[in-house]
Amino acid sequence: MTVDVWRTATDEMKLLPGNIRKLIGSSHPWLDEAAKYYSRAEGKHLRPLIVFLMSQATVHCRQAFQSAKPTTKPTSNRSTPADTPTMDHPVGESDVNTLVAEISELLGTTRLHEDALISPPPSPPSPGSPLVPIGQKNYLEEPRPAEVDILPTQRRLAEIVEIIHTASLLHDDVIDNASSRRGLPSANLEFGNKMATLAGDFLLGRACVALAGLHDPEVMDLVSAAIAKLVEGEFMQLKNTQYDDPNPKWSAEALCYYLQKSYLKTASLISASSRAAALLGDADSKTVDAATAYGRNLGMAFQVVDDILDYTRSGTDLGKPAGADLELGLATAPLLFAWKQMPELGVLIGRKFQHEGDARDMVLRSDGIAMAYALAYDYSQKAIAAIRDFPQSEAKDILVQIAQWTVQQ
Repeated sequence: MTVDVWRTATDEMKLLPGNIRKLIGSSHPWLDEAAKYYSRAEGKHLRPLIVFLMSQATVHCRQAFQSAKPTTKPTSNRSTPADTPTMDHPVGESDVNTLVAEISELLGTTRLHEDALISPPPSPPSPGSPLVPIGQKNYLEEPRPAEVDILPTQRRLAEIVEIIHTASLLHDDVIDNASSRRGLPSANLEFGNKMATLAGDFLLGRACVALAGLHDPEVMDLVSAAIAKLVEGEFMQLKNTQYDDPNPKWSAEALCYYLQKSYLKTASLISASSRAAALLGDADSKTVDAATAYGRNLGMAFQVVDDILDYTRSGTDLGKPAGADLELGLATAPLLFAWKQMPELGVLIGRKFQHEGDARDMVLRSDGIAMAYALAYDYSQKAIAAIRDFPQSEAKDILVQIAQWTVQQ
């Protein structure tokens, strides 16, 4: 039976909001409404889409592995701790200097250490919770029908990562005092900061319950670590820069800091969900590592482009206020590259743009947008290269198209 990959993924995406609402229901009407608030709005749902497509693409990889060695059963497709890349090393200054020099010509490629953007996972959470509406069924015991590309565990994973992402939006909007999200008044305005914060906490709790229901310790460890990384990234964003200098000078460390924060806040969850999808499909270790690299680089490209759009798109297009990064005092890729070109931006960065200034106009007059775009493009190409050895399939083609679309917004 031939499976229409795009149709299958689209069908899964149509069912996603309803399935999520079943997972996050509460008997308390106010909590139920607050927790489900953002799920009713139209969103990109990029993370679950990646899970569905990677699930389909990696089953083909596993079939290719098995056909190449029909009589050999791999001892294990899971990476041992020694095989797992360490992810807490800082990006080297020399690497960033090389990156800046090459991007300034708008033709070079970055050579940032990819391992610099990851950190080791903590111990897995202890299973068990009073909230168990999803049942005790072990989905891993179910065999994969030959004609089915998405397992129940992978479907549940897609729901889990979207719940985690939604929880992070609730918390972000409280921290940033946001006024809108996905074209709606933000949850903190609609329900107040306390209820929005508690709704985000509730979603994380429900996600952990669902995660335990997968009965896969490695995936639990991986996704739990991603939740911790989201919080680390938020703390880095609150601090924003490494220095409290009122007139800071441009340095490679500022760009390193931004890249690490971007990985933690955005790319870590996409990378973890992509890797977990391959693990749940029992893909071979080479495929699992390729899926991880795809998610990590796609996530970095996505975040850099999102930071560019904050300068180039209207709030209506974005579904959230435009120019919010400057209002929050955040120095993102376009401004950091502009700062290297225009040292006078340091004063505005030092005061976190709290007074009148032409920071946005200066960024637009500089090569900051073009250099940031070159960085995003490089990450998108790395994502495509990561899955180049996957056997040809429609799912692979769509994953490539998503990486291309990310930098064409």
